[in-house]
Amino acid sequence: MIALTRRNFVASAAAAAATCLSSGRRVRGANNDLRIAFLGVRGKGYHHVEQFTALPGVRIAALCDPDRAVLAERAAQASVPPDRCFTDMRAVFDSNDVDAVVVATPNHWHALATVWACQAGKDVYVEKPCSHTIWEGRQMIAAARKQGRIVQVGTQRRSDDNLRELFEQLRAGELGKIHRVRVLHYNRRDSIGRLDAPKPPPASVDYNLWAGPAPMSPVTRPQFHYDWHWFWETGNGELGNNGPHAIDLALWVLGYDHLAPRVQSVGGRFVWDDDGETPNTQIIYYDYQPAPILAEIRNLPDRAASRNSDQYKGLRAGIIVECEGGYFAGMDGGAIYDNNGKQVRKIGGDSGRHHPANFIEAVRSRKVANLTCDIAQGDLSTALCHQGNISHRLGSAVAVAEVRESIQDEPLLADAYERMAEHLRANAPQGAAEPVTLGPIVEFDAHAQRFTGRHAEAANAQLRGDYRSPFVVPELA
Repeated sequence: MIALTRRNFVASAAAAAATCLSSGRRVRGANNDLRIAFLGVRGKGYHHVEQFTALPGVRIAALCDPDRAVLAERAAQASVPPDRCFTDMRAVFDSNDVDAVVVATPNHWHALATVWACQAGKDVYVEKPCSHTIWEGRQMIAAARKQGRIVQVGTQRRSDDNLRELFEQLRAGELGKIHRVRVLHYNRRDSIGRLDAPKPPPASVDYNLWAGPAPMSPVTRPQFHYDWHWFWETGNGELGNNGPHAIDLALWVLGYDHLAPRVQSVGGRFVWDDDGETPNTQIIYYDYQPAPILAEIRNLPDRAASRNSDQYKGLRAGIIVECEGGYFAGMDGGAIYDNNGKQVRKIGGDSGRHHPANFIEAVRSRKVANLTCDIAQGDLSTALCHQGNISHRLGSAVAVAEVRESIQDEPLLADAYERMAEHLRANAPQGAAEPVTLGPIVEFDAHAQRFTGRHAEAANAQLRGDYRSPFVVPELA
């Protein structure tokens, strides 16, 4: 039977400790095993179980998921006994048999799970986006530093040595001056559908624990799991879902260590008539100098009724680093091209498969500097996604002509919009490609960590969320 309450947990933990002592099994320090608990074990969460337990000296300390059916299935797969399975992560944090946690919950839980884990003396590997709001990221950094914990963010390509070497070469001027970096995530998805009326959560889900910091709102999506990504209370849209991977690469190659001073979003949720709230097509212009970043998100296919995703310069997802003497295109490896599009050099990649091992190495050494993606770095790539979404959420629905007029003085953004408009016409030839949500230019003071300028009041109101007691992210910074 799965342990569901803190009282049950205390009893089972005591029994487990007694069993360990009587059987002569050693705790960490004697055999140096790292005992890891996994918070959220669907999909990516269970992939982490497989990845981490394949490393030497790592073993499962606990599994935690508010869906009892998912939890039971994963426990059977991983041969984890019922007394090490929990629906409430607070039981995991209370345990002396856990050294570190891997957080693969829905986005709205990432910050609080990380802060609670740090306060309980656990190290943390947290999935992207590492936070649900800009403010949350600062609290996560503060918790890690104040508690002396190792916190790694799952933008795993930071552990790709080939990319590290390449980006050093590009920054050193191998292809001349870097003009700009394009971020692409063209990932065809289907509509999530529409409900005639809200429905209850699955019977196997403890909805109070699933919602945690978020409101226990009526469920207005046909598929309970995963499709929370497309609702603002729990997700951050495709920009926050997959954007951090490529945005992190853009920041890495450019060497930027601060949030963008000016950001603007153009996009919307086109073609689909469904219950989702977040954009399925979006351009975000990050006005860094001397080299700006332009992100493009597309969830529609390359044309109506197609099963294929769009491409730009042969790339579907990743970055294009445009330089004086050519460009690099890729993500898991890639290639360097000259300005005529001829491939000059192939770049290998390993998809960052050593990222979990890097975390374990840092946990053992207790050196934050050993991490390839410490929480401060991972927070930056996540917060850029939040900046883009804030511009979008402050935007207004306008006609195409107004979009063109508004952005005509920024050639890079204007060109990207024309390509987006062409993409939308290929998916909606009957004119369903407008209105477009034109976000305002939001200005940000990286030192003060606040928006400034004309839209400051509305933008700053979105820096942090409201939390449902007792699942409140504490203010630590």
